[in-house]
Amino acid sequence: MKGELTLEVPLLDLKKQYDQIKDEVQEAINDVLESTQYIMGEHVEKLEEEIADYTNTKYAVGVASGTDALLLSLHALDIGPGDEVVVPTFTFFATAGVVSRLGATPVFADIDPVSFNITAEEIEAKITDKTKAIIPVHLYGQPAEMDRIMKIADKYDLKVVEDTCQAIGAEYKGTQVGNFGDTTALSFFPSKNLGGYGDGGMVLTNDKDLADRLKRLRVHGAEPKYYHQEVGYNSRLDAIQAAVLRVKLKYLDEWTEGRQRVANIYDELFKVKDLDKDIVLPEKKVKDSTHVYHQYVIKANNRDQVKKDLKNKGISTAVYYPRPLHLQECYSELGYQKGDLPFAEKACDEVLALPIDPNLTKEKIDFVIKNILSFINERNKLIE
Repeated sequence: MKGELTLEVPLLDLKKQYDQIKDEVQEAINDVLESTQYIMGEHVEKLEEEIADYTNTKYAVGVASGTDALLLSLHALDIGPGDEVVVPTFTFFATAGVVSRLGATPVFADIDPVSFNITAEEIEAKITDKTKAIIPVHLYGQPAEMDRIMKIADKYDLKVVEDTCQAIGAEYKGTQVGNFGDTTALSFFPSKNLGGYGDGGMVLTNDKDLADRLKRLRVHGAEPKYYHQEVGYNSRLDAIQAAVLRVKLKYLDEWTEGRQRVANIYDELFKVKDLDKDIVLPEKKVKDSTHVYHQYVIKANNRDQVKKDLKNKGISTAVYYPRPLHLQECYSELGYQKGDLPFAEKACDEVLALPIDPNLTKEKIDFVIKNILSFINERNKLIE
C-alpha cells in the first residue's frame, strides 16, 4: 500500500558490527600479512588457548569449518561403516551429513516442540545394538538437556559429540555447553554468534588423547610432518580467520547480552500486544540454563504469509529449517515417511527467525512487532 512505512531491519547487521571493530580487525589482519604465516601458526594457537579458556574446556583444536569439527570428532571416536549415530532430524544438514561421509548411518530422532532440541526419550527409543554415538544439537542457542542425555549415553556406552555450532557461551545448569560430551563442535561461519570472515571451526574436548588425534587428523594424519600415522584430512584453520576471531572473542559476551536484550524486548512487546496468543514465542526449557539466541524463532501457523508480508516492509527473516532431514531426498533410501517424526515436521512448517542483531534498536523491534500485529489483524478480519 502506498505511503506505508518501511524500515530496513536486517536479520544480522554484519556491516555495522565490522564498523565497530574495524581498526582492531585491520590491525590483526595486517599482523598476519606481515608474518607471512597464513595457515595455522601463532594466531591459531592463541585462539585455541583463548577459546578453551572461554569455554572452560581443556583442549581446543582449530579446523576448517563447523562441519569438519563434527566430521573429525566422529572419526577420532572411530565411528564408521556399520555404526549408527542418533541425530535430531531438525537441524542443519551437516549434523547428519558427516555421519554419512564416514559410512555410518544417521538415525533420525524427533524434537521437543518447545526447545526444538532432541530429547532423551527419543534418543533411547532409537538405540539398537549398532548405535555407537549421539549428536545432540544445542539449536538456536539453547542447550539440550545434557544431564538426561548423558545418562542415556552412559547406560548404553555411547559416544557423545555436542553440536554447539549455534550455542557458544550457553550454559546448562551452570556448566558451559561443550563440557558434557566426548567432543564438541564449534562453527565460526560469519553469521554465528562468534563468526569469522569466512569458514572456520573448532573441536573442544577434555580428553588429551582425543585432542592429540584431532590435531593429527586435521593435517592428513601426520605427526610429525610427512609421517602419516593414518589417513586424515586437510582441515586447517587459516591464520587470518584466527586473528579476526581473537578480536571478536573479546566482544562475544557483550554481543550475547545484546541478543538476550533483543529477545527480552521481543517477549515483552509480543505479550503487551497480546500476540503471544497467535504466535508461539521461544521458551527456555530449563530455567537455570542460558539461551544465547543465535536465532529468535517464533512459530506461526501461516508462517510463509507472515514472512512475505514482513519482507515487503523491509524486515528480513529466515526459515531454519524448511524440511526435516529424514525427508530429504538423499536419505530416501532409509525409508522414513511423512508423519514419522511429527514435532519436527510441524516445526518445519511453522518456524520463523526474526531479526536478532545485538544492536537492534527498540524502534526497529517495535516495527517488527507492529507489522506482525497488522498482518494478524488483517487475517482475523478476513476470517470474520
